[in-house]
Amino acid sequence: MFLDERIVTLFKRNAHHTLTYWSVFFSFGLCIAFLGPTILDLQCQTNSTLSQITWVFFAQQFCLLIGSSIAGVFKKTLFRALSALFVSALTISIIFAIIPVCNNVLMLAIAMAVSGFAMGIIDTIANIQLVTIYQRDSAVFLQALHFFIGFGALVSPLIADPFLSETGCGNHTGNATETTDHLRNMLKNSPIAGHDITQLPHPEGGEESNVHYAFWIMALINLPVPLAVLFLMYREQLIPFCTSGTPRLLDKDELAMENQQGAEGTDVEQKEHEAGGHGDIFSCCRNGNLSGMPVSFFMIHILGGGVLFMTDGIVGAYAGFVYTYGVSPPLSLPNKTAGYLASIFWAAITVGRLLSIPLAYRFQPVRLLMFSLAGAIVTCLMLLIFYDNRPFLFAGTGLCGLFLSCIFPCMLAYTEDILDYQGCATSVLVTSAGMGEMVMQVVVGSIIQKGSYSFPLCGVVIACIGFILFIALLFFSRMHRNYLTGTSKKSTMVEEPATEQNGSAKTEQKEEPESS
Repeated sequence: MFLDERIVTLFKRNAHHTLTYWSVFFSFGLCIAFLGPTILDLQCQTNSTLSQITWVFFAQQFCLLIGSSIAGVFKKTLFRALSALFVSALTISIIFAIIPVCNNVLMLAIAMAVSGFAMGIIDTIANIQLVTIYQRDSAVFLQALHFFIGFGALVSPLIADPFLSETGCGNHTGNATETTDHLRNMLKNSPIAGHDITQLPHPEGGEESNVHYAFWIMALINLPVPLAVLFLMYREQLIPFCTSGTPRLLDKDELAMENQQGAEGTDVEQKEHEAGGHGDIFSCCRNGNLSGMPVSFFMIHILGGGVLFMTDGIVGAYAGFVYTYGVSPPLSLPNKTAGYLASIFWAAITVGRLLSIPLAYRFQPVRLLMFSLAGAIVTCLMLLIFYDNRPFLFAGTGLCGLFLSCIFPCMLAYTEDILDYQGCATSVLVTSAGMGEMVMQVVVGSIIQKGSYSFPLCGVVIACIGFILFIALLFFSRMHRNYLTGTSKKSTMVEEPATEQNGSAKTEQKEEPESS
């Protein structure tokens, strides 16, 4: 069997909770991937430029970080945790429903900021709840949890694809001739080429977008998720004035979670760090034990975070703008065909996460990191060389997703192993990865307006910087291992004389009664 029988028994015992948390992470993935394929239709809907709508990505990612940071206040009791998940999942459905009525960038950015905040709460609470239930056996279930992110991110572009405008909706900002010309190039075969550019943009100038149907469908698909959380609360008798009359599913797990808030709180926090890295990064900075650490200790945190800042930045930027790149000259893919690019990218990431599980048993994290980073550089370079080759764009998108998929877990395992699980690497890495996605989406969204050729060029530059930071990380990791080796030798030399002195003292104490 692929899984231990004990793991299967644990899953059967906690199946309702586990499946509910997995479904909530499906909402997370559904919400994180739809912006890429629909960005041009939303640009038309909001009468905005590409640089303006790029800030929508920033709003979502920024509030996601805030939500992840403050979601820990809901973890103390099962009622708070499930209530937070219910409200967050319901919020995502509501946001999907109201996006079609957001007629300007500010409204759309506010809506995406609210959804990002809800996603951050989901990210933290679902990880913590699974760790609380399975504790040391949580690794397998957390891998499956993050698989559902990829699954939701794969489904979202597929839902949007049939409703994407084939030739662009004709929405442009008429503020300047250069802006209008640029946006004509960004929307393939725009039918307003012969229209008066001084007219106010209106969907009648081109094909009318039906993307609002896609958002309403996603809202309906996501609606069972908050209902599932609500049903779990009903089964757990957590809804006031509404009890099921049946025994609670996880009495001992909830009691353990509530009773461990005091003496065992430190152990719970350690498990959270090991599983998902959602610890408080500010408390790490206030740790008084950092004063005696060597430079290598801090450089491992900085360089490890820098690598993930770059690589997760590529993930966010590629998923967000590969559709825009595909419909732009010289590729000029049909809009609906280009919609599959985001699905291929997220599908490759999902498959890569599954494949990395057996590979982690056979190869050390540093080898997987070296291979993945080198593969990402080569893939981005090939995309740059064959920038006008349509078939290779699809193949390169899949390869890029495969190489980038396992970098984060491998980096987490590598840095924590170097630091002997005594640093704040997990918190730093998670924060750096989130900031990388947020910043790189804004940077690439601004640069891509200079020409679609700049999109693969940004990928090559960012990947090379990440590889250089990784080489520097290898240097400081060896330095830190030497430091740890020297420290252990000194402690051994100090313990041996102390043991001899204690032994002689005991001998003298035994001889004193005899002399008397």
